Amino acid sequence: TTPIRPLELMIGKLSPYIVVGLVQMGIVLGLGWLIFDVPFQGTAFSLIVITTCFIAASLTLGLLISTAAQTQMQAMQMTMFVLIPSILLSGFMFPYDAMPKAAQYISEALPATHFMRLIRGVYLRGSSTAQLLPDIIWLLGFTFIMLGIATKRFNKTLD
Repeated sequence: TTPIRPLELMIGKLSPYIVVGLVQMGIVLGLGWLIFDVPFQGTAFSLIVITTCFIAASLTLGLLISTAAQTQMQAMQMTMFVLIPSILLSGFMFPYDAMPKAAQYISEALPATHFMRLIRGVYLRGSSTAQLLPDIIWLLGFTFIMLGIATKRFNKTLD
């Protein structure tokens, strides 16, 4: 056995991917500004906070999927089961307000929906972190819940 606890191991595995995600977000948003002249209205601090929250939420969901799947193929299929609704229901492809109420309720359970509100608020409207607190708190809660469940499952599946 290793002296490291499962939670520490999982956080250690997620940490580099959070940094990679932040770099990728910087590149994408930088290109949006440079090529398409999308104006950035917010602060870098707010952008980093919301992006970190979203990346952590997404990674912990992936971690939970990896503890539930028994094969790599199963994990990929489960990921697609979450990814496609996330893209379609987050407000990225279709306006959130134009969706049926049932779709809106489902979309509220997806981290991407909250991130879309946050990124639009910070990037396009210059909203402060305090104004966006409900969605930030939701993403943090989601992250901790997924991490907790994944940690419990991790103990059971590796024995």
